[in-house]
Amino acid sequence: MIKVILLNDEVLIGKIEEVTSELGEPDCKIVKPFRIKEYADSRHTMEPWLSNYTDQDLVMLHSDKILTIVEPKQTLIDQYESLIK
Repeated sequence: MIKVILLNDEVLIGKIEEVTSELGEPDCKIVKPFRIKEYADSRHTMEPWLSNYTDQDLVMLHSDKILTIVEPKQTLIDQYESLIK
């Protein structure tokens, strides 16, 4: 399921899955996460999240770091899907 994920200082889009984990271990898997950059004129771009640091396209995250998860607008889904092909 493609979702928009709000962290403290970033907005991501990606395929998100909840996983079973041990206490204290990451419990949220984000496949092909992209950071959404928004500009003052309402334009936005997407870039692979953490691409300066890793080539991984699967990221594990603690769910307590996520402020909210929402359904993306169709335009965001279309843009995201065109980038991950």
